[in-house]
Amino acid sequence: PAVEAGIRGDVVACLLKPYAVPYRYMLGPGPSNVPPRILAAGAQSMLGHMHAETLEIMSHITSGIQYAFQTQNEVTLAVSGPGHAAMECALFNSLEPGESVLIAVNGIWGERAAEIAERIGAKVNTIVQAAGGYFTNQEIEQALVKYKPVLLFLCHGESSTGVLHPLDGIGDLCHKHNCLFLVDSVAALGGTPVYMDKQGIDILYTGSQKVLNAPPGTAPISFSERACQKAFNRKSKPVSYFLDLSWLANYWGCDGKAMRIYHHTGPVTGFFTLREALCILAETGLENSWKRHKEVAEYFHKGLEDMGLKLFKARLPTVTTIVSPPGYDWKEITAYIMKNHHIEISGGLGPSVGMVLRVGLMGCNSSKPNVDMVLAALADALKHCHKSRV
Repeated sequence: PAVEAGIRGDVVACLLKPYAVPYRYMLGPGPSNVPPRILAAGAQSMLGHMHAETLEIMSHITSGIQYAFQTQNEVTLAVSGPGHAAMECALFNSLEPGESVLIAVNGIWGERAAEIAERIGAKVNTIVQAAGGYFTNQEIEQALVKYKPVLLFLCHGESSTGVLHPLDGIGDLCHKHNCLFLVDSVAALGGTPVYMDKQGIDILYTGSQKVLNAPPGTAPISFSERACQKAFNRKSKPVSYFLDLSWLANYWGCDGKAMRIYHHTGPVTGFFTLREALCILAETGLENSWKRHKEVAEYFHKGLEDMGLKLFKARLPTVTTIVSPPGYDWKEITAYIMKNHHIEISGGLGPSVGMVLRVGLMGCNSSKPNVDMVLAALADALKHCHKSRV
């Protein structure tokens, strides 16, 4: 192909031939493999972001998220972006400068939430547990009394440490103390029970690329009526125009207004894939999905223990954290498994760096054959990677 005059041909030579993307078993903490059915949905013809068919697809997505979250909240949508975008959307709309917020920190996602809240000028208060720990309801209530926050942030599935945090009773405590309850369920949603309405969660979000098995780039989120009252009656505008809930709610047709106004060009093909992912979850059934993830995780945990490997303190059914084998370099283990088995597993993240290996079995990847494959790859790596004296 011809290259325009004045532009060095060697600069763009890499673009003049096709790139063959290798197939990998995506068994890290995310993104997960995307099933052919979801890939095919994303390959459909492009539509305009305000076409009637696109708006209908968005309505289907809202229904799917309501099912996945177990909520009847009207303001339920998908943010155009990854899970971080949903985190910022939640914090930007529910907090104002100077307001007190309480962040439960037991891994990297609490740390990230605290930094975001600090950047928007909120008064950030934290309760902290070491990697692998979680908070009792008594500890949470003591902090609510002490700091009087307008919002509590808690990570349901802390993928950096493998913690599955209990949720029951926390929403009631928050509401008793006039506080909103915000939950990050990016790594847990669909793989373990969560009941947004019953558990009194005011803001809940997840990502498309974990248990849902869609490509990254859309992030389901839902706001309770209580959260909407706070977001829609602010003294100041949210710091982000792009993530302003009043605009997003209108674009998604969940603000009660007859006319939708252009806000941004949504990721239309991302809507196609997210809808298909939610279709698969609905066909599978939440209870069946929860049960499969639990059974596969238990099968994996037993296999690890039979190999002599130790599990980290907590057991999230979607992301398993394994104590890094003594005497081995975790980087060498993950690189060996990638090179020789075409499997992605990961080391630690944030506070768990150097402490653990992380294996994700989410959505279509949550299967006993995948467990057997990972166990065989780990055994092979431990046999061939260098082990120093401990």
